[in-house]
Parts: sequence; C-alpha cells; structure tokens
Amino acid sequence: MPQSTDRMQTPESTATLQKELDARAPQSLGAMLMTRIEEQPHDMAFSYPNKNEVWEELTWTQLGEKATAFAAGLLARGMKLEDRVGIISITRIEWVLADLGIALAGCATTTVYPNTKSEDVRFILADSDSRVVVAEDMDQVQKVLDHKEFDKTIATIIVINGESDGKRIITFEDFLAEGHAYLEKHPKCVEKSLAATTRDTLATLIYTSGTTGTPKGVRLKHEAWTYLAESVELLNLVRPDLLAFLWLPLSHSFGKSMMAFQLKYGFRTAVDGRIERITENLGIIKPSFMCGVPRIFEKVRAAVLTGETSRGVKGFIAHWAFSVGYKAIPYRLEGKKMPPVLAGRHALADKLVFSKLREKLGGNLEFLISGAAKLSPQVQKWFYAAGIVIVEGYGLTEAATVNAVNHYNDPKFGSVGPPIPGLEVRIAEDGEVLMRGPNIMEGYHKNPEATKEAIDPDGWFHTGDIGFLDEGGHLRITDRKKDLMKTSGGKYVAPTKVEAALMANVPYISQAVAVGDGRKYIGALLVMDPDSLMRWGKNHGYPKASYAELTQLPQIRVSLDRFVNKANTHLEKWETIKRYAILDHELTVETGAVTESLKIKRNRVIESHRDIVDSLFDDIEESTSES
Repeated sequence: MPQSTDRMQTPESTATLQKELDARAPQSLGAMLMTRIEEQPHDMAFSYPNKNEVWEELTWTQLGEKATAFAAGLLARGMKLEDRVGIISITRIEWVLADLGIALAGCATTTVYPNTKSEDVRFILADSDSRVVVAEDMDQVQKVLDHKEFDKTIATIIVINGESDGKRIITFEDFLAEGHAYLEKHPKCVEKSLAATTRDTLATLIYTSGTTGTPKGVRLKHEAWTYLAESVELLNLVRPDLLAFLWLPLSHSFGKSMMAFQLKYGFRTAVDGRIERITENLGIIKPSFMCGVPRIFEKVRAAVLTGETSRGVKGFIAHWAFSVGYKAIPYRLEGKKMPPVLAGRHALADKLVFSKLREKLGGNLEFLISGAAKLSPQVQKWFYAAGIVIVEGYGLTEAATVNAVNHYNDPKFGSVGPPIPGLEVRIAEDGEVLMRGPNIMEGYHKNPEATKEAIDPDGWFHTGDIGFLDEGGHLRITDRKKDLMKTSGGKYVAPTKVEAALMANVPYISQAVAVGDGRKYIGALLVMDPDSLMRWGKNHGYPKASYAELTQLPQIRVSLDRFVNKANTHLEKWETIKRYAILDHELTVETGAVTESLKIKRNRVIESHRDIVDSLFDDIEESTSES
C-alpha cells in the first residue's frame, strides 16, 4: 500500500516544483487520452449500465474510437478551436464520450446541471455562446427549444435518449455515425485539431452560482486539468489497479477532475450518475474507492443510527462495537499495536458489526474521498471506527477543484489535508485562503470585474474561505468569509461549524441552516430526512401521515431535543442552539434553496423563511449571556 509523502513545502520549493510539473504536463486532455490508449489499449476504461441495466465495458481503444468519432462529428459541422458545446445530462457514459470528443476536437465543454431551470439554461448557453448542445432526453432538449434566440445560434442538438427530427435534432448514435463517415473522407481531421490544441486552449466553462448571485462562467484551460493530474500523481493516492465508482455530476468540477485523474493514472471507472442507485450500485460494482459529498456519508450513518439495527439486541451490539471502535482509533492512527484485550474486542466488533457495514458498501473499499462541502469530524471518526477511511479534500471550481487532500494512510480529522504539490497557498491578514498556480482559472467568462475581484495583480486567487495552516502544514477551513455571523454580543460564529454539529448529532435531519446574525443567540432551521421520518411515523403509529404532517408533531420535537442538546456539547457556549424550527418541506435545487452541488443558499433560505426565523427570536425570556 503506498505511503503518504512529506508535503511540507517552503515557498521556494513550491515555486520550483510548480515549474517542473508544468513543464512535464501534457499539452491537453486529448493528448492524455491518446497516451492512455497507447499504454493500455485493451484494458477496461469504463463500465456502465446499458438500457437493459446490464453492465457493459469499454476498453481504452474502444473509448478512443467513439470519442474520436464524436470529435469528427463536431468538425463536420464546422466547429472550430474553443467553440463551445453544452452538455445537459446526468453523469453517464455518453457524457464522458462527448466531453472527450470535445477535447479531441479542440472545442470547449459548457457544463449544465440537468436540474437547471429553463431560464438559467438560457443564460448559460447564451453567455457561453454555445453552438452545439448534447441533451440527455427530450425534456432537456425542450429547455433549448423554449428560447427562440437559439434558433440561429444553436444549429445542432444531440439527444441521448430521444428521437431525431431530421433537421436540428440528431440522436447520439447517429451523430457518432456521421463522425465515422467524416473520418473516412478526412482521416487526419481530429489529429490536426488535437495538434492545434495547447495548454492555453480553453477546455471547460463551468458555471457556478455559488450560494448567491448570477452564475459566473469559470474559464479553465487544458493546463488547469493536466497540471492538476500531474501534481496529484505525486501524492500516491490512486493506483492503476483500482476501480472507481463515478456518480458525481460531471457538470461539477469535482467530477470532472476525476476524469483528468483517470486519464493520467489509467484506473478503471464504473459510471452511473443516478443518485438513487448509489447504494445498490456499490453492491454491484464493489469499487476500490469513491468520491462523494458529505451528505451521502451523513445519510449512510443516519440510516445505521436510525434503522432496524439501532434497536433491541442488535442495537446493543452495534453500540458496544462502536464504543470499541472509538477506543481503537488512536492506536490505528499512530500505527501502534492494540493492548491484547482491546485487540480481541476489536476483532469481535469487526466480525459482528463493522464487516457487515463494509459489505453493504461493496466490501472492497480502500478509501472514500469527501469534498464540495465541509465534512464533520464526528462523521469521519464514525466511519473510521468501522474500518472505513474517509479522507477530506478541498477545492474550488475556480482552481479545478482538488487543491488540498489528506492521504488515506495518514488522515487528519478536521483538516482538508496539505495543499497539493506545487500549489502556492498563503493566508491573508484577515484569514482568507489565497492560492496561486497553473490550475487556477484564467478568469470569469465575459466578466472582467468579477475576475479582477477574485484574482489580484500578483496572480493570487482569493478563495473567499477562512482558514489556517496548522503546524503540520495541513489546511483547515473554518468558514466562508461572507458567511460569518456576529451576534449582538459581539461574538463571531461560523454557521458551518454549527450546522456540522447538528448534522453529526441529529440523525433524523437531512439539512440544517444556522441563523442568528445580529441576534442575541443562535437558532436553526431543521429539515427532516424523508426516509427516516416516514420510518419513524410507521413505528410510532402514524403510518398514513404525510411528510409535512409528521414534521409538526410534538413527539418529533421531543425526539430531536435530546439530539440538539448533544450537538450543543460540541459547540462553544455562544455557538449553541437556543431555539430551532422544523420546516414542513425540504430545501431543493428546484426551489432555489440549494446549489446543484447541494450547498445551501443560506441567505436565500433565510429570506424565504423570514417569518419563521423571526419567530425564533421573538419574546424569549431566557439567559443569553455569552462568554
């Protein structure tokens, strides 16, 4: 098993390494694909479920043939260097083929989340000047057809699951056939486009709305991805013999970075972006590793804590097993031998409980990687106690996502790991994390004002995150710069810390929003997890009650009170939750309450629930002194 490397870097060594990595990074993602085909022509590249839910495989050679045909199809329709192609789809094999084909043609991918509303699709496709669109189905096609302005600018719509209209809309398979036909007449066309694509060529336009404001198009050159892959290779984090499970949205840079890593290392990937099938697919695929967002790991933990095995004899055994698992953590982290009694108990706990949990997750996981939002150290320790390592990473779309990450052989709970090799990181006087390196975006598309605000004259990207580098060189993120709340007593509170404590200690909730800026104390809006809540209703005599009805039952508050009190023990006195409200609905992407990467738009949620928020602070006669 590879060992973690010493990643304490001086500014001088970082700058030198950055130049070395940049010099040896491939020219483009397309060049990386060609190298991988040459080195592993007959090895499996991807597996995926077909229309009959049967898993099929593509070798690197087969992948290259299809991607090349897609590239030729674009060239046949007059697409040129850096012309944009929009993709509106969940993560699936066609997304991969289209994206690689776009890279081979020297064009650029405009990513669009499939749950993006029609009007936002209009903005993204118009702002990016996309000329071709790949749509998953006819519903996504309609989001293009809704806007007459695209009749003149978008001449081709490639539909994955749908029918051709014989004019503007063409099926994915027919488009590949067109590409093959064009290649027969122009066999060198893709080769020429690939040669013309350099590290400075635009590769990807990813629109990020963040938690506030109009979406901004992040311009990432090929160099951003190729340099990133070259840097992360030094971490010895992944190996060619591993099998990855890719469900992350490829519309998001976290998912896109996984494709870059695969092109560099040549590991195998099983791809299926249907979130509702993650658990089932883990059992089918049996992956070596998987990347995910904290909410996925929180749901797994909550299901165990509130499921059938949480009660009776099974519940007693599980509780005992985890108590043993927690006692074993210090020895495992330091690589020390456990005392004989503890070692025996740990082996029994593993046999009775932990091995069964790992089997439900496929049985072959070597590690999990969490990113896109802050992971609670409590959740991380819970998994580690069960023998499942989750390492936390950190990154932003503007920096091609993976900017710091822990190694699974040396996880540091509560940190996001050391910065990746060759990435310059410093902390500004106000605590903001600044970064500089070839993986940083060249700017926001058609938005020089926002670019100037984000990247200073010396090339430092201002992340907007508050954090610090600890004595071991590990980066620790405390909150978003604009999200810090200040109570009327003058105490600063990081809402993500409060929310993480709630999510880690209240197993029945799926979302939490801390409130209290300018108030005497901190409150919270809580959203119940539908599965856990409906199961609770069935077990407590409310089998026919709706989700909304169950959320407002007094018994629910009684159940939550003790868990909220437990969460408060992990917070400073001035951070503790004094009052909370349970919402009768979920916060969704469709209502604009969360981003497509599942981050809560705190300000929007507070404004849309202003009456409920205000009620948490009205007529309270209790001590709120802060110390």
